[in-house]
Formats: sequence, structure tokens, C-alpha cells
Amino acid sequence: MKKTWSWIVLIVLLLIFLPKVNWGKISLLPVETVTVNGEAKSQQKNEIATFTAGVEVVSSVKEGAVTEVNGKIAELTKAIKDFGITEADIKTQNISIYQEEDSYWDGGVQKSRKGLWRVNNSIEIVLRDVTRVNDFADLLNKSAANNVYGPNFAMSDINEVEKSLYEGAMEDAKEKAATIARYSGRRIGKVISVNETSGGQVMPVYMKSVMLDSGGAGVEPGSSTVYKGLTVVFELK
Repeated sequence: MKKTWSWIVLIVLLLIFLPKVNWGKISLLPVETVTVNGEAKSQQKNEIATFTAGVEVVSSVKEGAVTEVNGKIAELTKAIKDFGITEADIKTQNISIYQEEDSYWDGGVQKSRKGLWRVNNSIEIVLRDVTRVNDFADLLNKSAANNVYGPNFAMSDINEVEKSLYEGAMEDAKEKAATIARYSGRRIGKVISVNETSGGQVMPVYMKSVMLDSGGAGVEPGSSTVYKGLTVVFELK
């Protein structure tokens, strides 16, 4: 019984005096930071070339124009496959069939009437051996295609290159932040946040129309610059 009364007295005393005790308070101070941009780039040899080849026929007879285009595209596709391009690297890009309208005047009034049929069919071809780009361009020039564009050079796979560039961009950011901190009498702490600012590859050779003579093309694949940028926020200590 005495033990019970002791607990009751203790609880009462706590209720009386606890509100008067100053336990202090917890406050979160703003963290001082430094924000920098880290960059990394790599020059890589282009490994693939992309071409677009198309056939256009203009005729007064729709069915005749379609038949002619289909026949020439089939002939072109066979020549491309015989060159060694796989079916997976040949893709239909665009098919269009439309009838033009001709304007004329009748009694001072401008009118229109149906004109010739214009039929187009084009395919995109990926050449994975850039050492043969001149020969392939010459093949397209001698084919039934009357619209040819290319080559558009690029790398075949930039994933592995990009992974190494992330590390390089992060190291660049860390060095810049450490330099800023050192000149202000501080040092950097943990990373607060990281954001990718840019990436991809810059093509030094762009798609252009191929107008070749029978002697072939003097085309060089060149290289691409793969670039990565990061914005990194570091804690300042």
C-alpha cells in the first residue's frame, strides 16, 4: 500500500513541476552549399552511316505510277540486300500518293482541276561498315532511286561511353567545388543533389544530298563528340 502511494505522489509532483522545466528546443539551421557544373566529353569514331533512297513517279495514270514505283523500289531493295545490307537495316520511311491540282482561269474566274498523280516511296538504310560507304553511295547513285540523301554518320552504341563520362563529369564538379571552397576558407562535404544538364553526341558530318558521278564518292565518316554535363550541389563545411 505504501508503494502505491509513493507512485501516486511522484506522478502528482511531476504534473505540478514538469511544465516549469525548460527542456530547450531543436531548430534546423539552413545548410550552406556550393553549386557547380561538371563536364566530360569524348571523341569517338563514327561506326554507322544512314542513307535515305526514294523513287518518285509522276503520271496521268494512278495505277501505272504506283506499279512503276513499287517495281523500282523492289529492284532497289534487292540491290541493297545483294550489297550485304540485312533486312533489319532496311526500313520503309515514307509512302505518298496524291493528285495535283492545276489552276486555270475561266471567264475571269480562277478555277482548279485535277492534274497528274505523284507517287513516292522511300526507304532508310543503315550501313554498319563505314569502310564501304563510298561503294554503297555509288550503288544508290546508279540505282533507280531519284531521291537520295546521306550519309548521316553516327556511333553505333554510346551507352558504355556515357557511363564513363558520368564519372568524369562528377570528378570535374568535385574539383571545381573544392577549389571554390578552398578559396573561401572552407571545404566541401557530402553531395546534396545531382542533376543531368545535357548529353548526347554532336555530329560533325550532317545528312546531305548525294550527287555522285560514276567515279564514286569521296566521303569520310569522321567522328562524334559524346558529351555529358551534371549540376552538382555540395555541402560547405
